[in-house]
Amino acid sequence: MSHPLQSLSGETRVLAIMGDPIAQVKSPAGVTATLHERGVNAVMVPVHVSPADLATLVSGISLAKNFDGISMTVPHKFAAHALCATATDRANFLSACNIMRRNPDGSWHGDMCDGEGFVAAARAVGCQPEGKRALLVGAGGAGSAIALALLDAGVSELAVHDGDTQRCDALITRLRSVHGDKVIAGSNDPSGFDVIVNATPAGMRADDPLPVQADKFVAGMFVGDVITVPAVTPMIQAARDKGCLTQIGTGMFAAVRDRMIDFLLEAGPLAR
Repeated sequence: MSHPLQSLSGETRVLAIMGDPIAQVKSPAGVTATLHERGVNAVMVPVHVSPADLATLVSGISLAKNFDGISMTVPHKFAAHALCATATDRANFLSACNIMRRNPDGSWHGDMCDGEGFVAAARAVGCQPEGKRALLVGAGGAGSAIALALLDAGVSELAVHDGDTQRCDALITRLRSVHGDKVIAGSNDPSGFDVIVNATPAGMRADDPLPVQADKFVAGMFVGDVITVPAVTPMIQAARDKGCLTQIGTGMFAAVRDRMIDFLLEAGPLAR
């Protein structure tokens, strides 16, 4: 099979992933290659944009007639929802998007695939969330999506913890509107939980504090992380040392990537 860039021409459709920072993302190559494998002449490029400039950039780049999709990463997932004219029920409930495609009128339609991708990746390594007690650390865009997906997957209880108490309380209130008292406020103590998930940036730098009290991990727990660099974070290593089942961020984002591409190809310019 030819390399995707051998097809690069004036007919190539353009996608972007936008974040601040952006150097850590690995998805442009994988998305471009997967689209190429599916017979789509398109390329994804990384774009470093600050929150203050995001709306202006999206408005301007929307004028490009060969620009068909945007993937959003930290910290733009909540802001992305406000830039969409339409969105899936899931994205509207979370008020967050990580993928956007063109509507027929040129506006944007958004979805949020992080939660569905995380649960799929967890299942792939042997985690069965049904009936389990889960602790989620991080109430941002990815954390919100994972929280909803875990509840939809059937966890018996979900505890949510975030250093930003206002954001954490808002997420708990929103989730309780659908799932009631299965959703509670948590802490960084994983004791008594079956599923522990880090959805914060903690672990990207060597000197980051651990997002949970890893000395309280016990064999039999499932511990998952959203961090992709490093592939094995200190929290994941601590969990493996205790005999826990683990899911690294690259596994999650492979599953998220596939769902984002499905979303891009089910409608919009790339589907034609």
